[in-house]
Amino acid sequence: MKMPKYPLEQLMLIKKRRLDEAEKKLKAAKEQLKKEIEKLKTLEEEAQKVHDHKTEKLKQLDEKMLKGTTSDKIEIAENYLEVVEEDLKKKKKKVKEQEKQVKIAEENVELARKDMLKKQQDVEKLKIHKDDWTKEMKKEMRYQEAIEGDEIGSAKHLSLKREKQEREEYEERRRREKS
Repeated sequence: MKMPKYPLEQLMLIKKRRLDEAEKKLKAAKEQLKKEIEKLKTLEEEAQKVHDHKTEKLKQLDEKMLKGTTSDKIEIAENYLEVVEEDLKKKKKKVKEQEKQVKIAEENVELARKDMLKKQQDVEKLKIHKDDWTKEMKKEMRYQEAIEGDEIGSAKHLSLKREKQEREEYEERRRREKS
């Protein structure tokens, strides 16, 4: 007896395809998060360089003031420091904006991970169902084979019984004919 085809096979294929797509989305989300983190690191390094530059220029200005310098040079240095301060504020703002992008990317990774896990559970449930269904079908097939075996055995037994009875009747007739 041939094993019947699993009735939910198409559904299982669809669920597996959806799981594959969810895994690809998760991988893409992780790649995007990695890019956003790298971009954040770059922006933080740039901001740190500007901060270090500002600190260096402040030290230089302090040294010039201690040694004594003209008010024009001090004013030029202070104006330059204001420009550097503005640049630093811009860099810090970019860092804050990039931190938001990293947070969004992290949330996207989490959503993709949850979606993939749900789809993985769906596939797993169907696998369990298929295993249970297969066991049940095998049990049913063994039962049907046993019934068929019993029927064949009964038919054979009846056939042999009839043959024996016919043989006995034949022998009985022959004995009567001889007597």
